[in-house]
Amino acid sequence: MTDVLIIKTSSLGDIVHQMPAIVDAARTCPRLRLTWLVEEAFAPLVRLHPSVADVIPVATRRWRSQLGAIATWREIGAFRTWLRRQSFEKVIDTQGLIRSAIMTRVARGARHGYDARSIREPLAARFYDVRHTVGRDLHAVTRNRILTGLSLGYEPTGDVDYGLNSPARMGGQRYVVLLHGTSRLSKTWRVEDWIETGRWLQTNGLQAVLPWGTEAERLLSERLSGEIAGSRVQPRQSLDLTAQMIGNAALVIGVDTGLMHLAAAYRVPLIGIYVSTDPGLTGPVGTGRMAVLGGKSGPPPAGQVIDAAEGLLA
Repeated sequence: MTDVLIIKTSSLGDIVHQMPAIVDAARTCPRLRLTWLVEEAFAPLVRLHPSVADVIPVATRRWRSQLGAIATWREIGAFRTWLRRQSFEKVIDTQGLIRSAIMTRVARGARHGYDARSIREPLAARFYDVRHTVGRDLHAVTRNRILTGLSLGYEPTGDVDYGLNSPARMGGQRYVVLLHGTSRLSKTWRVEDWIETGRWLQTNGLQAVLPWGTEAERLLSERLSGEIAGSRVQPRQSLDLTAQMIGNAALVIGVDTGLMHLAAAYRVPLIGIYVSTDPGLTGPVGTGRMAVLGGKSGPPPAGQVIDAAEGLLA
């Protein structure tokens, strides 16, 4: 077996966007043993991938918030020592940041990454042994597939396949997941539009499920649930359980957020709502049915989302 380390630490959308490259590598090079170094919060999701043999969690987000603690520096030192003891044929950094490049440099093996013209943080390219040119005007999924292929010596072909197995089926009422939470206020959809859409779902026999990750998102989920009859606020849970919930949905409606890409990965019918950002380079892609609405010009009205939902649910 040939041991290869993939470094893609965060964020959630970036993790999902890396998965088609994992599928390419496993299919093209069946004797690869793929290990994935990922931020600890996303490790449960990566462990769901059948082509990933091992997962190495890293805690850079937690470390950054506790840099004044002696225990943090001890943990960083222990992680560096442990990673240095591992040996890989190749180490591929598809994150392209200085922090991921430093981890690439610590790891033992031929280090591959983007060249300075292809990377988000050009200084990071100096940490690699082999640098590859990949167009920055390509979708994130395509960039990951090309970089991984160049690093391992093949050309990726075929449709986008995330490689996730369908989750175990859950009984009960058909439901639609409403992903209202996002990282920036400018990406949020109007509360009135969520309510109108949720009420339409309810009148059509579909339960609205409202997950949340932060306290502000919990409060909004409870507010929306109070306005949408029969809806359910989903308790906060680990990413693997959230993936199961999304994978069993009849439809997912979400703003520009990482969880939306899980619906594309599971080929669940999906409506992506863009309020102020361009979906061109990081929007949902896949072989499932989907509608991507809105963009930099502004958000879609609820009526347009309802029309798209009616089409996808038909």
